[in-house]
Amino acid sequence: MAVNHNNAAGVGFSRPAKLALALLALTGAVLAQQPDLTQLSLEDLMNTKVTSVSKKEQSLSRTAAAIFVITAADIRRSGATNIPDLLRMVPGVNVAQGNSSTWAISARGLNDEFSDELLVLVDGRDVYTPTFGGVFWDLLDMPLEDIDRIEVIRGPGGSVWGANAVNGVINIITKKAGETRGALIVGGWGNLDQGFATVQYGGALGKHTDYRIWTKYFNRNDLPTLTGQDGADAWHIVRGGFRTDSTLSSKDSLMFQGDILTGKEGDTLSVLPTVASPALVNVAAQAGQSGGFLQSVWNHAYSTRSETALEVSYDAYEVGDVLDTLREGRVTYSADFQHHIAWGERQDFVWGLGYRYSASHSVGDLRVSLNPANLSTQIFSAFIQDEIALVRNRVYLTVGTKLEHNYYTGFNMLPSVRVAWTPSTRRMFWAAISQAGGTPASVDTAIRFNSPGTPAPGGIPTLISIFGNPHFKNENVVAYEMGYRTMVFDHLSIDLSAYYTAYSSQQTTEPLPPFFVITPPPAHFVMPFTYQNLMYGEAHGFEIAANWKLTDRWTVSPGYDVERIHMHVGPASQDAQTSFDTENTDPDLQARLRSHLNLSHRLGWDASAYFVDRLIFLGVPSYTRLDTGLAWRCTEGLTLGIFGQNLGRDRHLEFVEPAVGSAATLIKRSGYAKLTWQF
Repeated sequence: MAVNHNNAAGVGFSRPAKLALALLALTGAVLAQQPDLTQLSLEDLMNTKVTSVSKKEQSLSRTAAAIFVITAADIRRSGATNIPDLLRMVPGVNVAQGNSSTWAISARGLNDEFSDELLVLVDGRDVYTPTFGGVFWDLLDMPLEDIDRIEVIRGPGGSVWGANAVNGVINIITKKAGETRGALIVGGWGNLDQGFATVQYGGALGKHTDYRIWTKYFNRNDLPTLTGQDGADAWHIVRGGFRTDSTLSSKDSLMFQGDILTGKEGDTLSVLPTVASPALVNVAAQAGQSGGFLQSVWNHAYSTRSETALEVSYDAYEVGDVLDTLREGRVTYSADFQHHIAWGERQDFVWGLGYRYSASHSVGDLRVSLNPANLSTQIFSAFIQDEIALVRNRVYLTVGTKLEHNYYTGFNMLPSVRVAWTPSTRRMFWAAISQAGGTPASVDTAIRFNSPGTPAPGGIPTLISIFGNPHFKNENVVAYEMGYRTMVFDHLSIDLSAYYTAYSSQQTTEPLPPFFVITPPPAHFVMPFTYQNLMYGEAHGFEIAANWKLTDRWTVSPGYDVERIHMHVGPASQDAQTSFDTENTDPDLQARLRSHLNLSHRLGWDASAYFVDRLIFLGVPSYTRLDTGLAWRCTEGLTLGIFGQNLGRDRHLEFVEPAVGSAATLIKRSGYAKLTWQF
């Protein structure tokens, strides 16, 4: 949402402190999350399997996309207590925490609290919310010990995943139930995470079904405001879930999983008490959260060259005080079918059909509301993709497209062409051209957002109001990408990618003629604005990630990304601000250095350093985050860990959401102890 507010004051960092942290990072106190990929042979590394690029399993040597895999080992070593913090290790992904329970996360720019350019999946289930155009990161949680890997694609994925997979796709893939047999107890306490625990048990039901059941709780403390006051943003959630994996026959398998949650989170909201109020009023509030999902996937193998998958799911959530006092709930039913078939010796097809029905209801107030308050929508889709071996075991061409029909803009076609060339087991080149698009969210088409304006002559109250545009169009992207993966020598791997992205029909905020109304009382003037698709521009950037095994015990993983965004408005636009805002809500560069050191066969030391450049529009200065942790494996199943986070500075600012009035808080230095017992 392109709503402008005053920037929050920045929090500065001294140059000596920055240099000291950088030197500390470069001399070895770096990283808590080294991938186990460095333990593999050269051939095994290039053949690491991923599934999110083409909706089928394929090796990295044939994957023509910028993809980063966060492994279970990365997660275990990271010291992270939530999924957003795990994503900080990915080059090209910007993770910025706004308060105790909110994050802004994007790939390759255009970041905000509800980043509508990024599609997030859990085991292939879409968790994107069409009301706000983004992800409720505070609702996206699970035992981190149950995550097998997180595949992060930078760049479009619309040809297989559909709309809103514009600048990236994140697919969180959980472990099969058979991989988590036995009991698991996790508990910890710290100054910020003031108590967290997971209890889980997995076993077998007969000879053909494995299961796990779990419950998880955490209580996170308040963070301070920019003025040093209590941010009133404490957050706690309790949730529970299950998963079963069944072998129905030699050709059929069935997965069934689900969870349910309830919790509360605090925030300081900017509310509008009356039409005549001279200013917004800050109010501390506690918002309730609840929700859950059910998902089932049936896989059937016709032969070694043909297999199908049918996924059905049900999602529901209720959230309060979103976008400052808008309360919203939603239920979603979806079904997706896909067929993977190898045809001849050189072609490999994947095609599929999808359907989604989603119904939302909302309760607004004078500050913000949706019209209509309740809405049901449907999405129909079909996709096809063909991988062609132009030169067997060397050159592969992948062409595909997805056709999607949505409630707001009708049919939308999202094609892509990708080529991968593997001249040897040590090297791989790839290139891609893709078209993607973001469909309108409810806030684009149906919102009314009110703020007090300067009174008119005679003291008549005035509201500045943003109205959604029911004719808002798709925001389109054409992306050009290329990359290179190589094993320089046995202990060093490098992954490079570069891109140029052309944006069109991007959102601007345009004025409308003022008008006078008598309701709600008192009578007042309205200075209206609405959304239009009158902005265009381009982004270009470069990303690099490496894994370097310095010794048998020590591995470091540096990463770096740089990006420049240039946005312009068309001649019909009267919006003089949005292009500047869009260009300057993301860091121009980020750098990360991670290290894993085995001090002994039972004691490991991990550390990480992350540098994030300033956010000019939001008034957020650059900062360096330093995390570290020691993990001692006391016995075969018992591990004790001590972790410190944000150690470089007592507190720092990461993000200010310009579209809403929620108070930003400072991310503070924290530490915790964690006990993990598996038996």
